[in-house]
Amino acid sequence: MPVEITWWGHATCALEDANIRVITDPLFARRLAHLRRRRGALPPAEARRADVVLVSHLHADHLHLPSLAGFGPGTRLLVPRGAQRAVPGLRRLRQLRITEVVPGDEVRIGEVLIRVVPALHDGRRLPVGPRRSPALGYVVQGEARTYFAGDTGLFDAMAERVGPVDVALLPVGGWGPYLGEGHLDAGRAARALARLAPRVAVPVHYGTYWPIGMDAVRPHEFHAPGDEFVRLAAVAAPQVAVHRLGHGESVRLEVAR
Repeated sequence: MPVEITWWGHATCALEDANIRVITDPLFARRLAHLRRRRGALPPAEARRADVVLVSHLHADHLHLPSLAGFGPGTRLLVPRGAQRAVPGLRRLRQLRITEVVPGDEVRIGEVLIRVVPALHDGRRLPVGPRRSPALGYVVQGEARTYFAGDTGLFDAMAERVGPVDVALLPVGGWGPYLGEGHLDAGRAARALARLAPRVAVPVHYGTYWPIGMDAVRPHEFHAPGDEFVRLAAVAAPQVAVHRLGHGESVRLEVAR
């Protein structure tokens, strides 16, 4: 059975594997605080259908309460440990089955096993938030092993902690002209790809949201990361097939182990 991946923009992907539909870090908003959606139509209603939703960390562009509220009753939601304390609005989403997780946890949904892995990123709700929660990545194991990195920097034990994977969904940019610590740009993402050595990679987390009023500030940081990652990945990890998707585009993968 093929695995299908759809990129809806930013870090939001739909993954269908073994008859289970997974959504990552759903963000279905035209505007979030000072950010405006610059590319890609808002995902359609079908994008809000999932068996399980994965949230990588508590930043509002990854844990977005209005987007989570659109999922149907009984949808599983995996969030970092401490999320419900740090983000009280989560407790009002009573239609969702919320599970708090930490690296090393495993959660089975149907024929899919979800492994929780670490990420190198500030997991607090705000940069000055008093409550710490771990930033996470996830490996979705069904017909394929798909790694969703969330937001992360490059760290020495990445390949060891993530383990063997077939597909990597890697962030290659951000939502502003500068990337701080705990992020991957196109170059660092290509280095991560060389370490992880999947068969397939899809760049995410770029080219969707941009600060209002900053259209002329280093616009190449908004447009270029996807193409730059394709170019650098061809040098750092030529054995990996890279699929640069447009917003709302999908790729179907036959993964034979």
